[in-house]
Formats: sequence, C-alpha cells, structure tokens
Amino acid sequence: MKEIKIFTFFHKKTKRNYVQRMSNNKVYSMNIARKYAKDYWDGKRQFGFGGYKYIPGLLTPMAKKIIKKFKLTNKSKILDVGCGKGYLLYELKKILPEIEVSGFDVSSYAIKNSKREIKKSLFVHNAKNKFPFRNKEFDLVISFNTLHNLFIHDLKNAIEEINRVSKKSFIVVESYSNNKQLFNLQCWALTANAFFRKDEWVWLFKKFGFNGFYELIYFD
Repeated sequence: MKEIKIFTFFHKKTKRNYVQRMSNNKVYSMNIARKYAKDYWDGKRQFGFGGYKYIPGLLTPMAKKIIKKFKLTNKSKILDVGCGKGYLLYELKKILPEIEVSGFDVSSYAIKNSKREIKKSLFVHNAKNKFPFRNKEFDLVISFNTLHNLFIHDLKNAIEEINRVSKKSFIVVESYSNNKQLFNLQCWALTANAFFRKDEWVWLFKKFGFNGFYELIYFD
C-alpha cells in the first residue's frame, strides 16, 4: 500500500464556496444528489456537478500520468469503479486505442449519457455489491471519488472486491487533516458517508486488506 499524487492537481482547479453550499438548503440538496440522476450530474450546482460535460483535453494529463505510473499498454485491461460518464476511460482509450476498458457506476443516468465511443463497455452496478468479474481479471482497477460515498461495511466489501479482481489498484477518496478541512468537507459533501482522517483511512485500508495505491484529497 502506497500513497501517490495524481488527482490532486485536478481537484484543486475547482473553486468552491463552502459556506454558501452549507446554507443553501443543503439537506434538500443532499436528498436530490443521492438519487444520482440528472440533477446531480447536469442540474444546478447546489445538487452536484452543475453540468458534467466532456471537455477535450481536460483529463488528458491525468490519463497520461496513470499510463506512465502503472505502465499501461495497448494490451492492458482496466476497470473504473464509479466511472460516471466514463470520460477518464475515454481519455485512456484515445491514448491507447487497443486498451480494454470497463467501468460501472450506480447512476443509470451517467451510463446512459456516457461517451458513445465506450458506452458498450460501461454498465450500472453498485460498488458495494460483488463485482461480476474473475479474480485478477484487470491489470489495473481505479476508483476516483466513489468509495467515500459508501457506509463502512459496504466500503469493506468494495475494497475486498477491488483487491480480488485487480493485479494493481488505485483509489482516490476525500479526507481531512485539520478542523478547517473537516468543516469545508462537511459543508461541501453531498453524497459522502465516510469522513475519515488520513490515519483512519490507512487503518481501514490495512484492516480491509487493501494492497494498492491510494490518494487522499483535501478541501482547503
């Protein structure tokens, strides 16, 4: 198990008004967001992304870092747990046209509105349930900003499944290291159920047998 930094630079590009979100009828917004339907992806910002559109080149640097770090080739096979609309998988596919990609998300809306070029490789599935894949089927399994949405017992199941189907794995989750970051995270998060410090995440990873790479993102 090792901590790396790949997603943080992308995370820090977004400007956030934490207090405004907390004061803008947040409980109602949480109820809407947790349906993971159109409002969450392409509705008002208070409900989620505020319009999750494909922007050419936006994820290319991240895709290149992943390819380099994990030595992916056109013969590799990758799974994205919580793939959303599949934009990252699409970027990987653009760079490595023969790479075999798969992805799933709990949101049927996201899968329905995913990139046409890879839609056949995506499906609706909840990460807390057993993955429909063989042991060590994938050279790399990734999961960005999904696992912290699970309750702790479901998180255990998801991590164990990631371990089971992967040769290498890389997960990104939200965390905090001080009270300011905790406050900002609690203000901003609409769907998260797991609020843990770094030492708590590391403890859980060890407890659940996670043996891959991880990255923690913070809300400064």
